[in-house]
Amino acid sequence: MDFKNWMLKKVNEVDKYLSNIITNNDNNPQNIIYESMNYSLMSGGKRLRPILLLGAYEIFNSDYEKAMPFACAMEMIHTYSLIHDDLPAMDDDDYRRGNLSNHKKYNEAIAILAGDGLLNKAFEVGLEASMNSGLDCNKTIKALSIIANSSGTEGMIGGQIVDMAGEEKIHNLDDLKYMYSLKTGAIIKSSIEAGAILGGANKEEINALSVYAEKLGIAFQIQDDILDVEGTEELIGKPIGSDEANNKKTYVSYVGLEQAKEHVQKYSDEAIESLIIFGSKANYLIELAKYLTNRDH
Repeated sequence: MDFKNWMLKKVNEVDKYLSNIITNNDNNPQNIIYESMNYSLMSGGKRLRPILLLGAYEIFNSDYEKAMPFACAMEMIHTYSLIHDDLPAMDDDDYRRGNLSNHKKYNEAIAILAGDGLLNKAFEVGLEASMNSGLDCNKTIKALSIIANSSGTEGMIGGQIVDMAGEEKIHNLDDLKYMYSLKTGAIIKSSIEAGAILGGANKEEINALSVYAEKLGIAFQIQDDILDVEGTEELIGKPIGSDEANNKKTYVSYVGLEQAKEHVQKYSDEAIESLIIFGSKANYLIELAKYLTNRDH
């Protein structure tokens, strides 16, 4: 199967699985929270994190359906973070993926609780799969531990704190890359590592995939910075130029647009090079790196 069809198949399967996780019940007094959670969860997106987890798993095992609950848990964690990022107390964005942000569609309280609900549901789904998926429990618990750490204060939440502190914490390019490695890179990395662990990778294989994820995470975020300068609102789904308008430090503001593009290519090449030990088994992850670092949205 070529990469385009492989990725489309995975996106469709992830969407189908996600659509059955949170069900509305009109007779349930708290039904509005399920509606709000699904509003953001099913609003589209690249489904990058579940695809990374499934792609890593498939290097070692073909029965990727067993890993699907963990892949979808990553998307729920990612979606919760987007809901909270958009809040007035954070990035104060009115639009996400071309639609109203959750707090604009509902209200701030509902949006906060919807994010909380998605984070909690991610681990409900992961723990249930640990008991019922047929995968080794030691591997599933280790994978969930890595996922939990990556979304906490030493991962995504920590990165958001540094990002909000702005110039108080970010003084140079190394500080910026540190923030990227937590806010964006941590759950990209845990998606890859969790998939590898669930699939049965050994230590050397996990280390190689970790390098891939670290390099890809930086390249992905630099590309985001580039798109904020030269992307289009129609493709990105929210206003461009917001980083400059908010005086946020970005990769482009430190090195300029052309050098930022060179660095995207450099980190992408290094990510791909780290997969050499897997031979053709890593072809989908190689093509995924190329796709993500040459995207226009």
